[in-house]
Amino acid sequence: MKILLDTHIAIWAVLDSVELSNAAREMILNECNEIYYSAAFIWEITIKHMAHPETFLYSGKYLEKGCEANGFMPLPICNKHSVELETLVRPKDAPPHKDPFDRILLAQAKSEGMKFMTHDSLIPYYNESFVISV
Repeated sequence: MKILLDTHIAIWAVLDSVELSNAAREMILNECNEIYYSAAFIWEITIKHMAHPETFLYSGKYLEKGCEANGFMPLPICNKHSVELETLVRPKDAPPHKDPFDRILLAQAKSEGMKFMTHDSLIPYYNESFVISV
């Protein structure tokens, strides 16, 4: 199974954090699964680290190297991912979700036929079968 990691999951996996659930850890370590990280994740972390290095301690470069060291595969952002944003299904009565990084990650996973592993409580409101909440 191909799995794209959400930002928090990718950070926790690279740092081997106790925040990473056992279910997530098992899926990531399962050799049958192909684990991906997005250019959007690196972009998001780089922006936040540059703006607030005192709270975002790890740079995009550090986390990219950590992803590579863990055998995770990079996923660039393509036009088809941007177009896929229009197909994401979310009920009108769902709580607001304004994070553009989350939305492009979802669109990437959907477009590439991947599962999307997340810990974000707002993501399951998207009525998408490829979301794995851990």
